[in-house]
Amino acid sequence: MVEHDGHASGVPGATRLPREIAVLVGSAFAIAIGFGLVAPVLPALARSFDVGITAASAVISVFALSRLVFAPLSGSVVSRMGELPVFVWGLAVVALTTAGLAFATAYWQLLALRLVAGVGSTMFTISAVSLLVRLAPPHLRGRATSLWATGFLLGNIGGPLLGGSLAAVDVRAPFLVYAGLLVLVIVVGGPMLRRPPGPADDGRPPPRTRFRDAVRGRAYQASLIGNFANGWAVFGVRIALVPLVVVEALGRDDTFGGIALSVFAVGNAATLLLAGRLADRSGRRPPLITGLAVSGLATGVLGYTDSPWLFLALSLVAGLGSGLVNPPLNAAVADVIGARATGGSVLAGFQMAADLGAITGPLVAGMLAEGLGYGPAFAVTGALSLVAMVVWWRAPETLPAPGPSPR
Repeated sequence: MVEHDGHASGVPGATRLPREIAVLVGSAFAIAIGFGLVAPVLPALARSFDVGITAASAVISVFALSRLVFAPLSGSVVSRMGELPVFVWGLAVVALTTAGLAFATAYWQLLALRLVAGVGSTMFTISAVSLLVRLAPPHLRGRATSLWATGFLLGNIGGPLLGGSLAAVDVRAPFLVYAGLLVLVIVVGGPMLRRPPGPADDGRPPPRTRFRDAVRGRAYQASLIGNFANGWAVFGVRIALVPLVVVEALGRDDTFGGIALSVFAVGNAATLLLAGRLADRSGRRPPLITGLAVSGLATGVLGYTDSPWLFLALSLVAGLGSGLVNPPLNAAVADVIGARATGGSVLAGFQMAADLGAITGPLVAGMLAEGLGYGPAFAVTGALSLVAMVVWWRAPETLPAPGPSPR
């Protein structure tokens, strides 16, 4: 449960998060539930237009590619227009395009709608995280980002279960439900986010942290490398290769692959909130370094096991490690941006690092698996996390020192 206080934003020593953080977490949960609704049925909808597996997969890829390409523009728009308008317009774009999928009559329409939806997704993601950065007191950023990540994770776990039930009735129904959830977030969440961020505002636009300034710092460089490795392993290779290695190397059916992914998600959820609290008490580096080491080592040996139960155990350990990474990584980027400042381009670059990893990882690991086997594919994936760990080992701590006022 999110503890909140409508007057706590930016107040040194405050022990509760501002009310708006609870709204953002609730919005993240609703958005993730909706995304989980449509993710399992989108390839099936594409296949209904008599296209091949590659063409059906392209409907997924074009969304990620769109997010990657338009992230810099979205970051610039957030810095110029402010978070809330971009948040609302981004949700509106995704709602309209998702509803349009339910009425598509040709395959090219699916591609076009997903392309535009990727733009809207980048808009609301960057603006929401920017709001999170500005609203959370510096000493509570780890907790805020862990709650945000937990909202997304729980939604992603529950969404596919509901989506399968809806798809059994009509394969197009999940798209309309997702669009409705997004409209609900706009109508309910939008007005609740309209309160000014805090008493420090005096009508002047907040200061802006630029990408070219942030990227000179070792902490932000380490954050980019960490997010690239995280995107490669968690959002790319794990989703692309785990179902295949379960069937082809372990001799189990597709259901076991789903169980392995769920076990990883459970491990992830188990440490997210702990990671946020540790990041606020002990600094960003300790949970980051530990999480990258644990996830890297567990992932690195995943492709060499021939025991299904050891595979599940390693998936759980990798999930526990991954859960330690996300909150302090996001909090470190928030520290780089600074209290009460906007940093749309900084957040866009951070997001692009994960998207680039998610796109590149399956391609490189897939080629390694075909040529050398699943062992080397997962070993390289784990090694990337260990490289990120070493980079963070040498990076400076970003947790602001306690003081009479926010930095």
